Amino acid sequence: MTDPMSTADENLDATLDPHAPAAASAEPMDDRQREIEELKDKHLRLAAEYDNFRRRAVKERQEAGWRAQGEVVRGLIDALDDLTRFANVDPATVDSTTVVNGVILVEKKIFKSLAGHGFEVLDPTGHAFDPALHEAVSTAPAARAEEDGQVAVCFQSGYVINGHVLRPARVVVKQWTGA
Repeated sequence: MTDPMSTADENLDATLDPHAPAAASAEPMDDRQREIEELKDKHLRLAAEYDNFRRRAVKERQEAGWRAQGEVVRGLIDALDDLTRFANVDPATVDSTTVVNGVILVEKKIFKSLAGHGFEVLDPTGHAFDPALHEAVSTAPAARAEEDGQVAVCFQSGYVINGHVLRPARVVVKQWTGA
């Protein structure tokens, strides 16, 4: 039979000795190690999931851009067909008035199609100068003080699509000098 005192002494010595095998504390360390491994695995899975999401989002943005471009081009196909037919007419059989009228019709068809996609032409003649939409290339004298800052002439139309300026209108701005 074992002496209960000697067993108690051995247990006390084991808890005081840092090099002694820790039978009771090994189990919590295994639990902690397992938890650390689970957290690492969870972290890696989340990182991979985020990376996949990021790639998918980039691909979806590209595809949305291609679809939008396709819609714009689809709207221009009829006008392109008209231009192709027009380019293949015999000049000897068509007068200049017919050519000009045909070009005007194709132009209207193109602008109508683009307008359906949020496209606008800026011709600000007679309106107040707006540096966000217009580019002043010159000034002209204003006849009255009320005309100060108004657009006198539009040299080149500007273009806006869905509120974003593609090209500002190049304009001459009236300036009142008081004389």
